[in-house]
Amino acid sequence: MNPSELRSTLALAGIFGLRMLGLFLLLPVFSIHARGLPGGEHALWVGLALGIFNIVQACFYIPLGRLSDRIGRKPVVLWGLSLFVAGALICAAKDDLLWIAIGRGIMGAGAVSAAISAWVADLTREQVRTRAMALVGGSIALSFALSLVIAAPIYRVISLSGIFVILALLGVGAMLVTYYVLPSTKPTARIEQASLRAVFLRPELMRLNAGVFVLHATQVAMFLVVPRLLVQAGLPLVAHWQVYLPVVLLSFFLMAPFIIFGEKKQQLRKVMLMAIILLFIAECAFIGANSVMSIAIALLIYFVGFNLLEALQPSLVSRFAKESKGTALGVYNTTQSIGLFTGAVAGGWLMDSQGDLSVFAMGAALLLCWLIIAWSMHELPARVVDTATTSS
Repeated sequence: MNPSELRSTLALAGIFGLRMLGLFLLLPVFSIHARGLPGGEHALWVGLALGIFNIVQACFYIPLGRLSDRIGRKPVVLWGLSLFVAGALICAAKDDLLWIAIGRGIMGAGAVSAAISAWVADLTREQVRTRAMALVGGSIALSFALSLVIAAPIYRVISLSGIFVILALLGVGAMLVTYYVLPSTKPTARIEQASLRAVFLRPELMRLNAGVFVLHATQVAMFLVVPRLLVQAGLPLVAHWQVYLPVVLLSFFLMAPFIIFGEKKQQLRKVMLMAIILLFIAECAFIGANSVMSIAIALLIYFVGFNLLEALQPSLVSRFAKESKGTALGVYNTTQSIGLFTGAVAGGWLMDSQGDLSVFAMGAALLLCWLIIAWSMHELPARVVDTATTSS
């Protein structure tokens, strides 16, 4: 990437990672804190307060993504970040489960992930777009790993309200970066947008939407069980980050050669199929894993495949929907949120009714179906040869 592309991509990856940190940072501590709040004795209310962020996001991805196609990415991202800050301040001000749920809902209403991904596509050439998407996708994994390390120590020092204050301050910082660092752009102002129906029913995009549903449904279901496996293998919960953090970081280094190969040789379809196969292998490996080392190896295989797909799929969506990137990525991110919800529900039901290992069997079956669907993917759009640097 040239300096302009790298600067813009890193800024957008930071903003994307911040939003995901707002989701992940609460996971290790929220259920513990909520026990002392009115209504906290009911798991349903605790889960709703925690999960409303994703539910509301799913409702706003498409409208805000489509709006960003019409008026530009910057105003939509600034509006979404302002809601993120407002919601975090509400959560910080009220140590009450209902108000925390309201604040989390407002934070989720600033659903700018589709606009950010489309903005990355606007500011990068197709030759390097997958690498740019890899940086943005990597911010998700880094946010997850970072949350496991810092959530408990921060909570002990400044409690949950302090965590929300930190998120609000980071949100303000992200707004300043958006306004002063990132260039304004209206990439589709003079291009007739495809209708929402046309975008939704485009076969290539339907394959990718089905893929992101399976990817995140199996992810959240898997992480219902993996912590239990680590505890059973002798690793206490407080030490799980010692496995997650090095595995996530190492997976970035291992995935890089595949991304470079796929872009230079224009073999992204093959790399995508290989990544799905890696996930299938990881799910099967979890079934027989009974030691910390075997679980760590399965996690490493999983995260290499997961990070590859987090980079490849949004890049491909932007290439299959050049005239309506925001709309297409809005549908894509909505499907992602539905997958997260479905995976949590289905995984919990399987654990109760069929046992922990049935979750991995379900994941392997879904991934096999996805592999069959992805195998029939048509040829990718021809890459535009553009040696000019992206202007600000």
